[in-house]
Amino acid sequence: MSKPATMPRTQEIAHVDVNCFYASAERIFDPSLEGRPVVVLSNNDGCAVTRSDEAKALGIVLGEPWFKLAPRVREWGLQARSSNYELYGSISARVMELLARYSAWQEVYSIDECFLGVKGDGGDLLALGRAMREACRSHVGVPVCVGIAPTKTLAKLANKWAKKNKAFGGVCRWESVPVAEREALMARLPVNEIWGVATRLSKRLAAIGIYSIMDLARADPIRMRDKFSVVMMRTVLELQGTPCIPMEEERVGRDQLIFSRSFSTPIRTAGAMRQVMSVYAQQASARLAKHRLQAKVLTAFAATSYSNPADTSYPSVVVPLPMPTADPVILSRAAHALVPRIYEGLKYVRAGIMVTDLRPSGNQPPLQLFENAHEERHIGPLIEEVAKKYGRESIGLGVAGLKGGPDWSMKREMLSPRYTTEWAELPIVKAA
Repeated sequence: MSKPATMPRTQEIAHVDVNCFYASAERIFDPSLEGRPVVVLSNNDGCAVTRSDEAKALGIVLGEPWFKLAPRVREWGLQARSSNYELYGSISARVMELLARYSAWQEVYSIDECFLGVKGDGGDLLALGRAMREACRSHVGVPVCVGIAPTKTLAKLANKWAKKNKAFGGVCRWESVPVAEREALMARLPVNEIWGVATRLSKRLAAIGIYSIMDLARADPIRMRDKFSVVMMRTVLELQGTPCIPMEEERVGRDQLIFSRSFSTPIRTAGAMRQVMSVYAQQASARLAKHRLQAKVLTAFAATSYSNPADTSYPSVVVPLPMPTADPVILSRAAHALVPRIYEGLKYVRAGIMVTDLRPSGNQPPLQLFENAHEERHIGPLIEEVAKKYGRESIGLGVAGLKGGPDWSMKREMLSPRYTTEWAELPIVKAA
């Protein structure tokens, strides 16, 4: 398991975030979307999960259902795209690889943002922020904003300020802004604008007279720890300029992995559900192998629609594995324990698996009697390697490899080409 990287106290932290990431990724290969309102939809084209600035100006809110937006597409000139996860993952990897060149310390925090350890005086750091911004725009094609500060929490706040205030040109170094202006900003912003403070927590803070970020920054860290938690104490100290949240080499959920999705077409048969379980088990195996983890327990579940109370079924099964494993064969067999609990004819609209009790692989070699043949031969990583090279539909384990693809897979009727991951969808350039 990775350990937090130790950072010199003299350096600052840069937070780099891609603006409207999904929409920006779509614009790379379709310049006609520039300057036009764009929304990217959630699984099964359900609701807006990303809005370009032009779409936000129209009053489109996050989570707005697509069926409400569709009638106004022509009136607004609205452009909609289904979530192109293959493209977004590829673009994210390029952005993170590019940014890693600017620092020895990088923490990829999410698909569209990362933290970097940076050194230098005010002018050097601002120049570095502008260089990173220009590199992402020119080499990858996406716009980013950069916030630089002594702590992660302040760096996130500086990044948000850089996005909202065009005077910064997309790069804000917290310490380079006059103290009076920083304090005025923190006094204006409600406390739930700060990283890690959700709406429910902000209500508890309001009960003790903390309404703005400035109120929180002036609070006593020890009192906040006693009344709330150590996490809240760290947030207060970070707002006061004391680094308390270390850089991490990699963010991986160590307790569990979940693979779950709603279906575009309901599943009605046990045979189809068996294929679903096989696909999810194979994905879990690949993820576990990637992070050198093994699971000791697998939980499989499925559900019919909550809006159809006449025919309801919410089967689940918990399967203790014989030993910690990432073997795709063993995980698939365990997931198939759900299949006998499926009622033929009912419309199952979602299903998934969860692997828990995760442990680092290789800590204790198993006795030869309990070795998993497929794991020893690295079948899981081999399948994942082939899938990455030739596409997800090129190989699969058992029924997960049936040619043609299942009809329950996610509906993406407005999907753009997967320009960077599928040979058949590579962009074609014609010279006049």
